[in-house]
Amino acid sequence: MDWSDEVQQREEQSFWGLLGLRLISADHRLVQLGLKAGASHLNSMGIVHGGVLSSMMDQAMGTLVATIKGKFGVTTHLNVNFLSPMRTGELIVSAYPLHETHRTMTLRSEVRNEEGTLGCLSTATFRLPK
Repeated sequence: MDWSDEVQQREEQSFWGLLGLRLISADHRLVQLGLKAGASHLNSMGIVHGGVLSSMMDQAMGTLVATIKGKFGVTTHLNVNFLSPMRTGELIVSAYPLHETHRTMTLRSEVRNEEGTLGCLSTATFRLPK
């Protein structure tokens, strides 16, 4: 079983499944995940909760680590910038590699809505297992 089969198998049994994420594409340069944002993803202001957006980006970057390294890493640092409010509808998160060492990877991700509006972006560092 390769990592993508493992991700698909865990989908409904994990936080990934609770959020409603789905894998759109994955290769060594880019991972894209989708989310159909609904009422359960909104905060009290009627926009997608920052925790949902942060989790989407963290998950996309973690998936990219697994795609490149063939094993999962652990987030050690996550920096998030919220730029535009996201509302219900299709959201796409994209993750890109930035830097890699023997024990860490640094990545960038962003969330856009159906119209292409940039809602937020992040960088993260993942520690790789020995």
